[in-house]
Amino acid sequence: MDDVVLLSRLQFAVAVLFHFIFVPLTLGLSVLLAWMETRYVTTGDEVYKRMAKFWGKLFLINFTLGVVTGITLEFQFGTNWSRYSTYVGDIFGSLLAIEATVAFFLESTFVAVWAFGWNRLGKKTHCFAIWMVAIASNCSALWIILANGWMQHPVGYVIRNGRAELQDFFAVLTNPYAWGQYAHTILSAWMLASFFVLGISAWHLARKSNGDFFRRCFRMAAPFALICALLTALTGHQQGMAVAKYQPVKLSAMEAQWETQKHVPVHLLQIPDRANKMNSLEALSVPGLMSWMAYGDVNAEIKGLKAFPETDWPPVNTTFWSFRVMVALGVIFILLAGVAFLQRNKEEIGPGIARALVWAIPLPYLGLAFGWTVAEVGRQPWIVHGLMRTTDAVSPVPAGNVVLSLIAFIVVYSLLGLIDIYLLRKYACQGPGR
Repeated sequence: MDDVVLLSRLQFAVAVLFHFIFVPLTLGLSVLLAWMETRYVTTGDEVYKRMAKFWGKLFLINFTLGVVTGITLEFQFGTNWSRYSTYVGDIFGSLLAIEATVAFFLESTFVAVWAFGWNRLGKKTHCFAIWMVAIASNCSALWIILANGWMQHPVGYVIRNGRAELQDFFAVLTNPYAWGQYAHTILSAWMLASFFVLGISAWHLARKSNGDFFRRCFRMAAPFALICALLTALTGHQQGMAVAKYQPVKLSAMEAQWETQKHVPVHLLQIPDRANKMNSLEALSVPGLMSWMAYGDVNAEIKGLKAFPETDWPPVNTTFWSFRVMVALGVIFILLAGVAFLQRNKEEIGPGIARALVWAIPLPYLGLAFGWTVAEVGRQPWIVHGLMRTTDAVSPVPAGNVVLSLIAFIVVYSLLGLIDIYLLRKYACQGPGR
């Protein structure tokens, strides 16, 4: 059974992390497209129309492959996690059903209207279509994160007939943990899209290709990137406080805090030693900062991992290092966005920042992946925190079956990933044309 649990977790991780490569760019680029086309409608400037068409082509490539990779995810709740679906499907399933039948339906419908509506619809109607895509896609993410947020902090349910049944749908909709998670995720996605635009624009500007066009793209994306990077950090801090309140053992793993203490510092240099339940290195400490960040009080007490049963500990090293990498990347994003903002009105951006922005295109993807690793691995050993353990949720299937499907997922997704990178690179390098 342990092999089945591990393999099923690996398969779901492969599927969801790969699918999430496409999701944030869809969420953020749809908003930027809506902004670009609104500028076209309000000013009549044809450059904004060209911008919407160029970035829209990349958006459609990303959206199409994202839909393909997302279809398999929901099936896994029946194939690999049937006991989970039986136990909590009354709550979890209702949220996913709304996402599929309302938000995704609107999103896919208006994507088609927008893609094929150029020169067939009036300016305002066509602009309305892309705004509906942006709203629907970000609402689609809301329902999915409400479902995930319920797994992190279950509310509004009652145990009846041997399963968790929905009792208060409003409590599920207003789950504070889920809304904090949503804000942090959405702003991260918008930041990713803005760095995508900045990086491609910087590449063309460094080669003096379509200078005016990409200078205006750069000028539009730079303030958006800075605002989103700063708000991502702010919402990340707020979500950290929610973790301290609702999942204190996750917080302890994120910070490798072994002992219960007050006035807990942040160690800028720290190496956890899981085997000996201690840290082998603690240096450059800021006294009381962790207590303040978690509870708004420098003297607040933080429970150490040793205060919890070891069977309830998440994988400490994975949670700790994923959190550290995510935070480090967040600082880099703020610095890069700040420099891009200062360079936005210059005729030529510096060659150093241009190279840095090009190489930074994949970094937000990594930041989001590490962030979700903290959220999901840090919740273990629970699939629904405090309610259902992951070992009790897996389907009773042979491990060999999961191995075969895992290999198939890796092969197919690798091919789709290569296709996506090839197409995005091809059309991004071609530029807008005439």
